[in-house]
Amino acid sequence: MMDLDPRQYDNVAIDDGDVRSVVLSYLVHNCFKETADSFVATTGVKVPDNYPVGMDKRKPIYHFALEGNALKAIELTEQLSPNLLEENMDLHFDLLSLHFVELVCTRKCSEALEFAQSKLTPFGRVNKYVEKLEDFMALLAYEEPENSPMFHLLSSEYRQHVAESLNGAILGCFLYLSQYHIFLSYSRSSIIKITSTLLTVRLILISAHSNMPSYSALQRLLQQTTVVRQSLHQESNKDEHAPFSLKAFLKS
Repeated sequence: MMDLDPRQYDNVAIDDGDVRSVVLSYLVHNCFKETADSFVATTGVKVPDNYPVGMDKRKPIYHFALEGNALKAIELTEQLSPNLLEENMDLHFDLLSLHFVELVCTRKCSEALEFAQSKLTPFGRVNKYVEKLEDFMALLAYEEPENSPMFHLLSSEYRQHVAESLNGAILGCFLYLSQYHIFLSYSRSSIIKITSTLLTVRLILISAHSNMPSYSALQRLLQQTTVVRQSLHQESNKDEHAPFSLKAFLKS
């Protein structure tokens, strides 16, 4: 197990430009266009070549999925990127399952069954979807599905998970990768360590839509991220991995 000395963080220099890049990347990823535009105008931070990365088109799709209006989200996604859902079966299944859940929640059981037979059943030809299908279909057996063992499928957390997956997939279509693209060459435990550090961005910037966070907090986060990645590089001891570069990481 790797233990990091917090005092190492203070030895990592963080440039203001790197901090601004992280902030802008977060705002772009989450479709805070007005805030992002204001941030760019105020700070003069360099924007990606393809900025604003389809924020105006991604935002309504994200919100439709988040609200459970999966069919509208699918319609707009197919208009924006016709092959996206065809090439991403997991995401397509999740979106269709959202609509099924909405039908179940509104007690439209007959309509839900018909929808499942026409849209979800074909996924049953693939083994990995069989158990998921069984869980969704089991919802029909309960008068109060929200009290069933599969209640999590009806939760706002599940909708948010699907909405964020969809937003990320569409974002990829615009050839833009945010700073949350983690280093897949490392072990599972190492990835978890890095991810836990980087996800602090969400907590620090959760108020970004109304108030920008302090630079000192972001500097601390980037210092921690840099030390973690450097330590992982030393831990892996593999020649094929180049030494960590914060600048290169932010551009990746």
